[in-house]
Amino acid sequence: MSKTLAEKILSAKSGSEAKAGDIVIAKLDLVFVQDITGPLTVRQFQAAGFKHPANSLKAILFLDHAAPSPNRELANDHMLLRDFARKIGCLLSDVGEGICHQIVAESLAKPGDLIIGADSHTVTAGGLGAFACGMGSTDVAVALALGKTWFRVPESIRIALSGKFAHGVYAKDLILYLIGQIGADGATYKALEFSGDTVSTMSIPDRLTIANMAVEAGAKVGLFPSDEVTRDYLKTQGRGNDYQLLSPDDSASYEQTIDINVAELEPVVARPHTVDNMTLVRELKETKIHQIFIGTCTGGRLDDLAVAASILRGKQRHEQTRLVIAPASRGVLLASIAAGYIQTLLQAGAIILPPGCGPCLGLHQGALGTGESCLSTANRNFRGRMGNPEAFVYLGSAATAAATAVKGKIIDPREPLN
Repeated sequence: MSKTLAEKILSAKSGSEAKAGDIVIAKLDLVFVQDITGPLTVRQFQAAGFKHPANSLKAILFLDHAAPSPNRELANDHMLLRDFARKIGCLLSDVGEGICHQIVAESLAKPGDLIIGADSHTVTAGGLGAFACGMGSTDVAVALALGKTWFRVPESIRIALSGKFAHGVYAKDLILYLIGQIGADGATYKALEFSGDTVSTMSIPDRLTIANMAVEAGAKVGLFPSDEVTRDYLKTQGRGNDYQLLSPDDSASYEQTIDINVAELEPVVARPHTVDNMTLVRELKETKIHQIFIGTCTGGRLDDLAVAASILRGKQRHEQTRLVIAPASRGVLLASIAAGYIQTLLQAGAIILPPGCGPCLGLHQGALGTGESCLSTANRNFRGRMGNPEAFVYLGSAATAAATAVKGKIIDPREPLN
């Protein structure tokens, strides 16, 4: 039977000939939680009488969403997770190591893996060819103990990419464009599978960004095939042995195919307060922005900081626009320092935060004031997302964000800044 990527991975992990619509019980490779969802998972795990995680999987707890802790309640949650990790012997990624999705991509996920996390953006690992998705904290607690869980095999939508990105247009623009076209519920419980000639030219950071935001169209998972780009990335991370070639069968059956020529794309942004409220950047010129946030699991990688630094080199942020930077991991921060990006950003007037989620969730370090607007490289712009339901969040690429930081208003990154 010809299979999509989703069907191939769930077939392998369930020991069955899984096809779209089937219910399967599948073995997991990795289960993780973070410091907002993790405490409930831990309490449910303990209430069920479980004593240790399944020996068949890797288990890891991340302290990243509120790191360092901004108040005593969250500090107590961190204590709970540290104590739990120590008692049951699972891994702990402590404050300052970085965002769970970035660390999973750097150090843990590999092609063909089956991964669940108590976080909707677990789908990020699909950029490496892993079937990765978020689940509720209680489901994750049970899966942590049993090493397996059930899935309905999703139907797949093929996103066929052709062409070459124009100057100033990035993977973030592509995924925002796609979500704007199909809507926030356009792929509910589907697998978005990316293919076409463009894929082979896309870096792993680009793929991770796109896979991450598949969930913003309602998708169960966003999947890329594994190829030589995947192999090279794993080698640079010291994990060359984790590579396997993984692609859908040529005659696999898809629910539909969406063709996109990326050469025709322009820089776009998502307007408040939904991710599918997409428009061209040039249509929002003169929109005043009080804060720029470059970071998160869709905009805080080395490539993003490199783009921002190239635009901001020798320039200053607008005097009325704050510029907040949060590297996605300790590794990204160290590499950015070595490359000179951090110095460039500091000289441009940026505030550098510790590796982690930063202001993305609105818990600390960059919450917005009433009536303020932020252009963020994050993945969500819901009302109240950055700590204030009376503020406004726009989403865009690191290039759009950096250019806007200079002008103090939304601007197409292809325009001159002098």
